[in-house]
Amino acid sequence: MTFMLQIYFNGAGERIEQLPEVERDAVFAEFGAFMQQPEIKDGNQLQPPATAVTVSLAEGKVVQTDGPNSATAEPLAGYYLVETEDIDRAVELAARNPAVRLGATVEVRPLIAR
Repeated sequence: MTFMLQIYFNGAGERIEQLPEVERDAVFAEFGAFMQQPEIKDGNQLQPPATAVTVSLAEGKVVQTDGPNSATAEPLAGYYLVETEDIDRAVELAARNPAVRLGATVEVRPLIAR
């Protein structure tokens, strides 16, 4: 099954930046090692929410708004696509993401196979 691990930093990015350089480099190395796990098929950090453009439809017309979807409390910071045998393994991988230790939240969601 394929799952998306959606990362919500909850301030983890700022905490990483405040670490001494040696510790920060170690965290980045952990992210690199995390990406090397065979179940991880893709993943990326997103640009800051201010760079987003939100598209919707109002009265039959496309509306483009600068910035993130304001309906969400915490903006999506990044994602990983993982291929695992079941959701338990996907959750295990999510818990091993270094950002979790620094306060991030990971939402694990199965993708619909098409």
